[in-house]
Amino acid sequence: MRTLYSSAQIAERVRELGDELARVYAGRPLTVVGVLHGSVVLVADLIRAMPIPHQIAFVRASSYRGETTTGTNLQTSLEGLPDVAGRDVLLIDDIFDTGRTLSALAASINALGPASLRTAVLLWKVDRREVAATPDYYGFRIPDEFVIGYGLDYNGNYRNLPEIAVMEPGDL
Repeated sequence: MRTLYSSAQIAERVRELGDELARVYAGRPLTVVGVLHGSVVLVADLIRAMPIPHQIAFVRASSYRGETTTGTNLQTSLEGLPDVAGRDVLLIDDIFDTGRTLSALAASINALGPASLRTAVLLWKVDRREVAATPDYYGFRIPDEFVIGYGLDYNGNYRNLPEIAVMEPGDL
């Protein structure tokens, strides 16, 4: 594996995003919605970097199964999402790859009547986008490589790595 972003680089960028988001949402009713399981680490760090009141919730989305490194059929669930009608919603995911996951979840949440809905991701694979939408906020633009760490996994493993690493063909 090769390190793409160190834990120090990630921490600095998350602090910057937290500052920006705190300014945007200051004085507004905010619900932060993380996408399980990949965004857990980012959500935990980001909400601590946002010194403003907010609710948090998690939704489920999955398109990677087992040892695959490309997405398959998308499955989503909004179970556990609080009432977001009239509230600002910040939907957070670990990575914007094709964009299908974030777009599908955003459409479902938008149907619930939030005051606003914006998206944030740690990583954005610009060259893989298959939808018209783009993330409103992002940490880093990355090349089209399979990455792990800081919440991202391969077959359920490596989420615990403090850095973002690229898996080489021999690592798979």
